[in-house]
Amino acid sequence: MRILIIEDEIIIARFIEQQLTANFGCSTAIALNQKEVEDTMPRFLPHLILCDINLKEERDGITLVENLRQQFVFEVIFITSYQSKAIIERALLYQPLNYIIKPVDEAAVFAALKLAWPLIEANKKLGRICDTTPLHQMLSQTERKIIRLILQNKTSREIASLLFLSPYTIKNHRHSICRKLGLKDGNNALLKWAIQYKEWLR
Repeated sequence: MRILIIEDEIIIARFIEQQLTANFGCSTAIALNQKEVEDTMPRFLPHLILCDINLKEERDGITLVENLRQQFVFEVIFITSYQSKAIIERALLYQPLNYIIKPVDEAAVFAALKLAWPLIEANKKLGRICDTTPLHQMLSQTERKIIRLILQNKTSREIASLLFLSPYTIKNHRHSICRKLGLKDGNNALLKWAIQYKEWLR
């Protein structure tokens, strides 16, 4: 299971991550701001997001979750110092699995995850790009062709020849694909991503 922690206070984020890794068999990632969220989501594809509501940015955590659900399928647990009825009711519109009030302690994290775990495991649709927002909307037709050829272990020069493009253009396309998917250039990151999610390229 992949869990993304969206929390602008690194100490709290690390504490939550420690509790998750100590008590649950899961992979974790931390995003401290919305730019990091945008970079992390396409490559990490979490099954569950633990999201702080007060992110001290233009969009709060609730609005952020609303926007992310237009592209990705995941469950959410909100973590916040807000205790007002209005905020809680607004958060509940997005059907969170739980709602943890700060200050966060070990028991609260454990209880929230323990209750949520069976629901997450039972939902096989989590940790994916929305069917209504497939790669067709993220990547151009040419970019999808390039990824398919990368899956065939073609080099950039071979891809350029097959697509009647210059190697420089292919290099630019690869950079653009990595940027859109939140991947780092190099270390075969794009090939690894393509192997893992090749069913979406059909």
